[in-house]
Amino acid sequence: MTTLTLTPGAVSLTDLERIFREDCAVRLDASCRPAIEEAHARIAAAAAGDAAVYGVNTGFGKLASVKIAAEDTATLQRNLILSHCCGVGPAIPRAHARLMMALKLLSLGRGASGVRLEVIDLLEAMLAKGVTPVIPAQGSVGASGDLAPLSHMAAVMMGEAEAEFGGEVMTGGAALAVAGLTPIELGPKEGLALINGTQFSTAFGLAGLFGAWAGAQSALVTSALTTDAIMGSTAPLQPEIHSLRGHRGQIEAGVAMRALLEGSVIRESHREGDTRVQDPYCIRCQPQVVGAAMDVLRQAATTLEIEANAATDNPLVLVGADLIVSGGNFHAEPVGFAADMIALAIAEIGAIAQRRIALIVDPVLSHDLPPFLTPNPGLNSGYMIAEVTTAALMSENKHLANPCVTDSTPTSANQEDHVSMAAHGARRLGQMITNLERILGVELLCATQGVEFRDPLPTSLPLQQVMAKLRAAVPPLGDDRYAAPDIEAASALITSGEIAKCSGVNMPELSA
Repeated sequence: MTTLTLTPGAVSLTDLERIFREDCAVRLDASCRPAIEEAHARIAAAAAGDAAVYGVNTGFGKLASVKIAAEDTATLQRNLILSHCCGVGPAIPRAHARLMMALKLLSLGRGASGVRLEVIDLLEAMLAKGVTPVIPAQGSVGASGDLAPLSHMAAVMMGEAEAEFGGEVMTGGAALAVAGLTPIELGPKEGLALINGTQFSTAFGLAGLFGAWAGAQSALVTSALTTDAIMGSTAPLQPEIHSLRGHRGQIEAGVAMRALLEGSVIRESHREGDTRVQDPYCIRCQPQVVGAAMDVLRQAATTLEIEANAATDNPLVLVGADLIVSGGNFHAEPVGFAADMIALAIAEIGAIAQRRIALIVDPVLSHDLPPFLTPNPGLNSGYMIAEVTTAALMSENKHLANPCVTDSTPTSANQEDHVSMAAHGARRLGQMITNLERILGVELLCATQGVEFRDPLPTSLPLQQVMAKLRAAVPPLGDDRYAAPDIEAASALITSGEIAKCSGVNMPELSA
């Protein structure tokens, strides 16, 4: 297992995607340890003193006015974690849980949380050894932090709750023991530091971001293939059009699509004598639509990268000011906004792709392709219902794209009277991405079949490589056959990113 050494406050999206996709272990750079120790010393002093400090020697939330005796501080933290383990629903995927743990490490590593180094060491060891807490998917409203899901993580560190190790689910204590690790007794504020924060929401937001960006790249490929299949024009890809508008995403989308279609004999065959003046918007405006989605995704990426590097628990230890201060960094409003932005981008990438599918199966619009792309229409239905399936997925994504961050409700006896709903706002992105990948998978099937009907005129070399990749998994559609496996196989090529990679064309990157 690869180990990434990360500096809190300076971690990139590339690092975060590696953690998510490659099952990496994570270790904090040693340079952050003195600040962690200094903040802990301030918390230890506060715990030994008489002044009330929230979360150190007081109750929590609405019970913050209740003073806790020094001898009860360990019990206070233990009770906090166990009582907050109220998550419900299916367990989240392992990759998301590990990313959440890594994000918590980064937050604690900023040296403002007051935990001991032993807490850091245990989280690092759990990632390295493969002890993954079982985290129920539901229960967080995205303020005061992702309390319920993070409590299930913290409980495993105490030897409680459940964890996965070696492919088996067992008690947290058993998982730690098998991995050769020892549960920790939480000290003053440590339970609060572990569960106050936005790491669950941010992990799902980042996963959604990575999936959406991969979908945008694949959509550039499938749209270019559809453009050639319906003998569309490349004139709208003229670079001056896009530079005159100036949006980065649009410019980059146009560059990629020009490269994908460069050298197509199909395109050259209808430059003269084509009576069509303009293509429908789903062909002509792909750079404007997917390019805009890429710009929105980059805005969300900026927010999530900042959040991944942030200290988001409460209270925070401000060593330079010699203060321990209650604030509101646990409120996941930035993550909620980012999740809503990503959802909009996913929905729009899928919406315009679905219109291209509708176009290519329609003989009135597809420039003489057979109805539903079957060589024997009537006896065979071809891709008729595959298009209907994409319409259902597109509509589902439109509904899922409605904002979550606007849906606040008061909780905790009105102490937490405005919340972000970032957790499920980010979590829904997974289903939306799956829907998008299947829409693009169907477009890949239809566009490849359409280009093959243009034989003997070949498409461009990059798109020939894309078609060959698909045909290695799915044969051409002659007579009707059981269709579902073809859709799943094509969608898997979208999910894996192979369609964008095999074209050989440089795709726009998420990072600057």
